[in-house]
Amino acid sequence: MEESILYAKKYLEDLLTFFGLNTEVHATNSEDEVIELNIPSTHLNGFLIGNKGETVHAMQFLVSNALRSKGHAISRVNIDVADYKKQRADRLKERAVEWINQVKEDEKPLSLEPMNAADRRTLHKLASEHGLITESEGFGRDRHIVLSVKKDD
Repeated sequence: MEESILYAKKYLEDLLTFFGLNTEVHATNSEDEVIELNIPSTHLNGFLIGNKGETVHAMQFLVSNALRSKGHAISRVNIDVADYKKQRADRLKERAVEWINQVKEDEKPLSLEPMNAADRRTLHKLASEHGLITESEGFGRDRHIVLSVKKDD
C-alpha cells in the first residue's frame, strides 16, 4: 500500500514538472483503497483543473494506468487541485438537497443533467440517506441520474 502511494506521488510530481511546476504533492489513502493526491494552490490552478475538470481527470487516468502497468496493488487514484473537487462536491450537495426536496414534494421522478461518475456517486449516496432511490441512465457523457420516491409495496 505505502509503495503504491509513494509511486503515485512521485509520478504526479514528475508529471507536474513538465508543466514547469515544482511542488510537493500531499498523498494519503482513503478507507476504500483510493490514493488521494492533493496538489496545493498555485498560479497554474486553472490550467491543471482544465475545462470542467478534464485535465485533472486526465492526470488521474495517467497515474492510475502507471500504477497498473507497474503491478501495484492499488491503482485507484483521486487527484484534487487546490480543493477544486471538494468545493465542487459541496456545491453539488447544496443543489442535491433542493432536488431531493422537490422529488419528495412532487412525488414525481426527476431526471438530472448528465454528470461525471464522481458526482453521480455523491448524489447516489446523498439521495439514499434521504430515503430516495436513484438510477443511472444513459451512456458515456450522457449518463445521468433519475431521482424518485420509493414505492410502497
